[in-house]
Amino acid sequence: MADSVDRILAQWANVRPELDVSAMGVLGRLSRLTRLLERAQSDVFDTHGLQPGEFDILATLLRSEAGPRGLTAGALSGSAMVTSGAITNRLDRLVAKELISREVDPENRRTVRVALTARGAEVVEAALADHVDNEERLLESLSVADRRQLERLLRGLLVVHEADATQAE
Repeated sequence: MADSVDRILAQWANVRPELDVSAMGVLGRLSRLTRLLERAQSDVFDTHGLQPGEFDILATLLRSEAGPRGLTAGALSGSAMVTSGAITNRLDRLVAKELISREVDPENRRTVRVALTARGAEVVEAALADHVDNEERLLESLSVADRRQLERLLRGLLVVHEADATQAE
């Protein structure tokens, strides 16, 4: 069974047979798959009126143990791993959609807390259910053993590159 990357690798083998392009095969597939999977995930979020980054914020609030007090913008930024400017834009959109509240912490007036509204909790719960079902569908071609092996391999690669990224900061 061949994929779109196999054609590219075959072309390189014809033009530059001395080059080892096996890494290109792995990374090309990861890149192509990322685009396809992100598109499939975005389609699910669209049905709930959300962008992927907005879902990320709502899901972070849902899974956090902060409760009804919510999280600080800084805690959200650390969890979402995006810039504070990106967080601010997402928060503004979610406030406008009435999915979150953003209020000054009465215990520390310099701190702003972000929490799900009742409507936000409903939207993220529905989106989450569809998202999980979609992710299962996207991986249904893999056996349980293959999924575990792929997860182990990707975790090992991610650990190395996250450490490199942290050192570069």
